[in-house]
Amino acid sequence: QVQLVESGGGLVQAGDSLRLSCAASPRTFSVRHMGWFRQAPGKEREFVAAISRSGNSTYYTDSVKGRFTISRDNTKNTVSLQMNSLKPEETAVYHCAAGRLDSTNWGRPTEYAYWGQGTQVTVSS
Repeated sequence: QVQLVESGGGLVQAGDSLRLSCAASPRTFSVRHMGWFRQAPGKEREFVAAISRSGNSTYYTDSVKGRFTISRDNTKNTVSLQMNSLKPEETAVYHCAAGRLDSTNWGRPTEYAYWGQGTQVTVSS
């Protein structure tokens, strides 16, 4: 079992930055890829970013490339998402997720076995 707890959300203005963090229970953290998803009211959960077990490979949805950075620290069992130049349309609940061990497509919610409760990010215009 992997438990995930997100933090760092809040209310910011368009163009501001936020850093989200996700603390994971130690068990199996380092052997799973990790991802961030977001879900706005009335919309489906959307892939934002993912990072490999070692942290050497990262993946982003096109709309955040160049502005968001995902990272992990396997010694501290944490994964972070640095978000710069935030836009109002990125207002959502952001969830961190731990991947399935046999996952092959990191962009799909079904490829993740464990989810945090989420942290609210609100970007005002």
